[in-house]
Amino acid sequence: MKPNFWQRLDVFVRSSTPFVLTLVLVVLGQVPLHLPGFAEVAPLLPLMAVYHWAVYRPDLLPAVAVFFAGLLQDALSGMPFGVNAMVFVLVHMAVMSQQVFFTGRSFMIIWLGFSLVAAGATVLTWVLTALMFSAVVTPDAVLVQYLLTVGIFPLLAWLMVRWQQSVLAPL
Repeated sequence: MKPNFWQRLDVFVRSSTPFVLTLVLVVLGQVPLHLPGFAEVAPLLPLMAVYHWAVYRPDLLPAVAVFFAGLLQDALSGMPFGVNAMVFVLVHMAVMSQQVFFTGRSFMIIWLGFSLVAAGATVLTWVLTALMFSAVVTPDAVLVQYLLTVGIFPLLAWLMVRWQQSVLAPL
């Protein structure tokens, strides 16, 4: 039996939620908390989403969506245009190339993988930003941002897994 309009719409809306959630994390990461110096060390929430969906449901977050999320991150954060877009796409490609390795692994392996990918992404972002602005941000801020990002990953990953099990399971 051919699916009707509402069934197709339901599938479309469900399958677009990883992209929408990634965009929500981009915006959420830019909410001012009025804490001195927090903007420089705020965790990279969209990076967590890019990694998670590339590991678990790469079919629902293609590279073009990752690129758009990176451009939005750049626009909202004041970063040089294209830096986060490039870093997010590179993270997506790196994780996709290791898809066989990640399949069926424990959360500790997934988290270790994220910590390695986040380290590379953080350093690459730091270097590209320094080159484009011709100024170096202190490595202390970059290290704190990395540690916060890796430390918050389990909570965000747990929420995304719950979303995946409840909303995306029928897909």
